[in-house]
Amino acid sequence: MRRANDVAIYFLSLSDTQEGEFISNLKLQKLLYYAQGVHLALHNTQLFNENIEAWAHGPVVPEVYRKYKTYGDNPLHLQDTEEVLNFSTNEQEVLDEVYQVYGQFSAWKLREMTHDEDPWKNTPQSAVISPKIIQDYFKMLIIDDEEV
Repeated sequence: MRRANDVAIYFLSLSDTQEGEFISNLKLQKLLYYAQGVHLALHNTQLFNENIEAWAHGPVVPEVYRKYKTYGDNPLHLQDTEEVLNFSTNEQEVLDEVYQVYGQFSAWKLREMTHDEDPWKNTPQSAVISPKIIQDYFKMLIIDDEEV
């Protein structure tokens, strides 16, 4: 199982700041949540073991948030010491798909989207969002998409 920080570094490596793409800490948190949800739904295992908590602005991985909080709303950048790890085929497919689907949205749009979703809505403020709740919700989404 990967660390949430490894997934964060991977997402940061995908953003093309020269093309005007950037990831803020708020956006990164939502991408981590969606990656965990899709991975749980498709593969019945967590992508990373760190908890996701229900904060005021949506789902957050506290360890990753603290690492990047000094950036505020500014774009995050890979540090020279950070290495993008190789992921399994299944992991990389999930990460690339999540980035393609959700990476196009602004941080604020992603925040609003998560506020309309049951895992965040049904978890008390500052509490851990249960991986089982996340998995059940994303499995439901995938089934609904397949029926269309």
